[in-house]
Amino acid sequence: MIRWVVKLLLNGAALLLISSWFESVQVENFSVAVLAAFILGLVNSLIRPVLMFLTLPLRFMTLGLFWFVVNAVTFVLTAYLIDGFELGAWPASLGTIILAAAAMSLFSWLIDWVVRKKKKG
Repeated sequence: MIRWVVKLLLNGAALLLISSWFESVQVENFSVAVLAAFILGLVNSLIRPVLMFLTLPLRFMTLGLFWFVVNAVTFVLTAYLIDGFELGAWPASLGTIILAAAAMSLFSWLIDWVVRKKKKG
């Protein structure tokens, strides 16, 4: 349980860092960032597998590059659900949103790798 809380707090901090890098990604404060990290985790757990299945032909045709678009869609959906977490205008800042979502995925992977439970052996 404590690992989950630590990962959630670190993901919130990562989201704040990303919002400082990209001007079209705006997060009001740390509590909004933690809530957005929680909702992003739910969206990635519940909706992303369905999107990955439905976009399988597109991911195959683009040699996996459509994965970035799926990440951006989950990022946009999370921003839509949370007040205080805003993204720039969808068509105008699509590239920035894709980069921010990819950075969040990278940070999330790194946090998971650092905090993961060590096997005894």
